[in-house]
Amino acid sequence: MTLPDPAAFIRANLPVLPVPGIAEIRLHKAVPSSRVRRLAADGGGPPPYWAHHWAGGLALARHVLDHPGSVAGRRVLDLGAGSGLVAIAAAKAGAAQVIAVEPDRHALAALALNAALNDVRIEVRAADVAALDVPDVDTVLVGDLFYSDELAETVTTFLHRCLDRGIDALVGDPWRRPLPLARLDEIARYEVAETGGATKPSGVFRFHRDGP
Repeated sequence: MTLPDPAAFIRANLPVLPVPGIAEIRLHKAVPSSRVRRLAADGGGPPPYWAHHWAGGLALARHVLDHPGSVAGRRVLDLGAGSGLVAIAAAKAGAAQVIAVEPDRHALAALALNAALNDVRIEVRAADVAALDVPDVDTVLVGDLFYSDELAETVTTFLHRCLDRGIDALVGDPWRRPLPLARLDEIARYEVAETGGATKPSGVFRFHRDGP
């Protein structure tokens, strides 16, 4: 079976819509008619999480825009960037450099389209956190990557390696069960609206090494 070109499919089937609660940013967004799973019609691709809004990313993007000093003039890595919401927010808030890392090739296509749509410059890299070297950046942003025990352990290990290099890390998450709360200080809380869900609270946290 011939799969559709990701960028062409996204342009044709995912309309450009404002992000709920973040009017500064518009993204290509899946709607019921998008049938976005056609991008992985062979069954070999990951679920299209990138095509939807998730609470942690919404909160973290809102926080970065409301507190530009957290990224302004800094080199920033958006880990597991999805379609680029948090990375775009960092660029709009004045980050000196924004690197968006994402393993899903369909999300990578959406990242490039959404960066151009919002008139920001983002360096898009295909990589999985499990194999990622510690980057030469000042701040790592992590939205919605603590949704499974295995991934949470991998991300936590990576963030510890970042701390060893003096790199700050901010996390956005709606208190999912695998979230390593002993390693997080809550610095903000937002009411956000995920795709297909009611408004819910989500926290923004600063990652640290030692528990209480």
